[in-house]
Amino acid sequence: QVQLVESGGGVVQAGGSLRLSCTASGSIFSINAMGWYRQAPGKQRELVAVILSVGSTNYTDSVKGRFTVSRDNAKNTVYLQMRSLKPDDTAVYYCNADVRRTRYERTYARYWGQGTQVTVSS
Repeated sequence: QVQLVESGGGVVQAGGSLRLSCTASGSIFSINAMGWYRQAPGKQRELVAVILSVGSTNYTDSVKGRFTVSRDNAKNTVYLQMRSLKPDDTAVYYCNADVRRTRYERTYARYWGQGTQVTVSS
């Protein structure tokens, strides 16, 4: 089995910064994409940022220039550095990872963390 554990959420004032971390553990042969999603109350879960194993990244428009996604492949960890936070960034943030558990698996399966709350006060 594969587990993802997030950390780093909290309460911050508008304009402040937070850094989220997410580490994958368990039966892991390789990880392709790792990403961050968020879900605000009453809204659908949306993609925030994704990073591939080769380092290429993609961001949703609302966070471009403010958020930076990175990863440490040796630690199976993905980070989300969030700057210039706005009240609209308030949400539960979830990480995910596309994992092959053994070399015999042909496809990647997506695993999710439990989520971490980010609250931005105005």
